[in-house]
Amino acid sequence: MTTQTDTGPDGVTEAPAEAPELAARRPLGWAPWLVLACVFAATALNYADRQSMALLKPLIDADLGWAQEDYGLVMTAFQAAGMLALVGAGWFIDRVGLRWGYPLAVAAWSLAAMAHAGARTTGQFLACRLALGVAEAANTPAAAKAVARWFPADRRSIAIGLMNAAPNVGAVATPLILPWLALEWGWHVTFFLTGAAGLIWLAAWFLLPSRPRVQAVAAPVEDQAAWSWRRLLTDRHCWAVAGAKFLTDPVWWFMLLWMPDFFHQRFDLDMRHIGAPVATVYALATVGALLGGIVPARLLAAGVSPSRARWIPMAASAVLVLPLPLALWADSPWPAVLLVGLVLAAHQGFSTNVFALAADAFPVRMVGTAIGVGAFCGNLGGVLILQATSWLSAHGGYHPLFIYCAAAYGLAFLLVRVLIPRVRVEDGA
Repeated sequence: MTTQTDTGPDGVTEAPAEAPELAARRPLGWAPWLVLACVFAATALNYADRQSMALLKPLIDADLGWAQEDYGLVMTAFQAAGMLALVGAGWFIDRVGLRWGYPLAVAAWSLAAMAHAGARTTGQFLACRLALGVAEAANTPAAAKAVARWFPADRRSIAIGLMNAAPNVGAVATPLILPWLALEWGWHVTFFLTGAAGLIWLAAWFLLPSRPRVQAVAAPVEDQAAWSWRRLLTDRHCWAVAGAKFLTDPVWWFMLLWMPDFFHQRFDLDMRHIGAPVATVYALATVGALLGGIVPARLLAAGVSPSRARWIPMAASAVLVLPLPLALWADSPWPAVLLVGLVLAAHQGFSTNVFALAADAFPVRMVGTAIGVGAFCGNLGGVLILQATSWLSAHGGYHPLFIYCAAAYGLAFLLVRVLIPRVRVEDGA
């Protein structure tokens, strides 16, 4: 067994690395799960801040007299800001480190979310949303890096599944709480309170240990030094992740930002009745995220190869989304709710395994940047579909968008299989 010490970007000397098979067998202890709990909370708050605009849209429309195109412009700008910031955000987290980079990002997006409370014009909302998009971009690479740093490969899928469930918890709680707050106190106070919740998170983060007791994943120095931007951007695993995110993330963003409006237009659900359907959809998505982590872990434990342990849940997810267009012909909201919930469950199962591909394939010091590249491409697809949705919802309806959502995962699965016939696992090598 060989050991090494390494001074990470957080400015601390990390524990000696062990052979990966030994590190995988050792008990993790409580610290990794506390770190994962903080990651979970930050991600849930992140998505609550993102979703608040969609849920408060009817009240903002009434106050500001917005047209569909105004809302579409603000949300497209938000998505574009986050997209452009993602590659830099991944580099920032890898460079500064989790200890300080993550809380700086959470503080910045919390203040941006609170600033929405003072917005009075479309231009002011646009400025707040741009700031929010840039700051929130750091969450995805930071969360993935935390999982890769604190969890060995054999338990990483479960950790990523829990991480991926966090947006759904935020998305379940937000439509149950925000409409009530908005109707009681107004949308200004609602924005302020949701943003302020992120500042409470900061105290919990700094109570956590700064580094793992045993470095679960640590590549030798010479191998880590060889990972450059050039090598990253010419790696098939990087482009498989980026391509899958580009094709499938638009489905998530379409559902997150336009689903409340779809239910309002199609079934005339108002602010008092939208909470339960939206919460149900994201509760189902939570189940998908958890299964997306548990299934490959069980397959690996049963002796299935790492490649097949990823392909099986991804292929199943691609099949489950196919009935989505039937929601357009539903006579009542609940059949549509169940179909949309099935799609988001499949999305989260698929996404969990796409994230795991990146966490498995790259050394810890490059995970943030690799995830940032993939998330950039996913957000690029999100910008395109948001712009298309803002036009189609006003002029043509949702039919082409639902058809695309049903086909996206099959296309993404085929792309991943073509680019990486066999999954690479960088666990201490």
